[in-house]
Amino acid sequence: MIDRGPYRGRFAPSPTGPLHAGSLVSALASFLDARAHGGSWIVRIEDVDAPRTVPGAADEILATLAHFGMHSDEPPVWQSERDAAYSAAFVRLQAAGFVYPCGCTRREIADSLVHAHARHATLAYPGTCRDGLHGKPARAWRLRVPDGDAAVVTFDDRWQGVQTQDLATEVGDFALKRADGLWAYQLAVVVDDADAGITHVVRGADLLDSTARQIYLQQCLEAPTPAYLHVPVINNDAGEKLSKQTGAAPLDRHAPLDALVQAARHLGIAVSSPAASLDTFYGAATAEWAKRFPR
Repeated sequence: MIDRGPYRGRFAPSPTGPLHAGSLVSALASFLDARAHGGSWIVRIEDVDAPRTVPGAADEILATLAHFGMHSDEPPVWQSERDAAYSAAFVRLQAAGFVYPCGCTRREIADSLVHAHARHATLAYPGTCRDGLHGKPARAWRLRVPDGDAAVVTFDDRWQGVQTQDLATEVGDFALKRADGLWAYQLAVVVDDADAGITHVVRGADLLDSTARQIYLQQCLEAPTPAYLHVPVINNDAGEKLSKQTGAAPLDRHAPLDALVQAARHLGIAVSSPAASLDTFYGAATAEWAKRFPR
């Protein structure tokens, strides 16, 4: 077992709207894991994607978490304030020869695909610009992934079990800086986790596909790799992941216990309903979580 030092976890919502039942599951799982192991729980507002950020949503998220009894153990981190950190990491990768400019459009990439990934996964990049832009202007910057056996990333997820992904055939060289000039999610997350000393990442299974890329990027930056745990997502009646885009209803701040009990049940945590108080709920849920997921 890897000794990662004192436990440090995080919950990292995107401020694209209010929290809903699906995001509560991820928040609760990360909170319980931190509390069960006597660790710190940090909230990070992932607002690096400025065009999708809804004004006021971050404050709404923090207020809702407070109503549900979840408070960040340190001042929340805002990705929009961390441009210098992302720039410094990018320069390091560039100096090491890991990144190159790409002039491909999304349509060009899609047209060259051998196969498409499942929804929420990144389209595999065929490496068109690896050896030059071929007269096209640079649009994005990509991280060059290895070929052959070196491209295979394997990790043991604490919920999902052993996972393996071939970056070369399933993902391809992935973007670190987007065509619109914004930092890509993968770079921001890896830099943020490393700088915050995050030892354990607990999040929804919809992000499982990103983990191999993040582990490889950690290796390129010589950053430690956290332990990962990806919880099952909630689906709506149409079988789609419950999200703001699929019309998920905002959490009701006036009935936090009911929503927390439902979220715990989704996670397989048996808590008596109704719980007498938030303290009672968290005490019971934390004890149950610690039994299922020892550090």
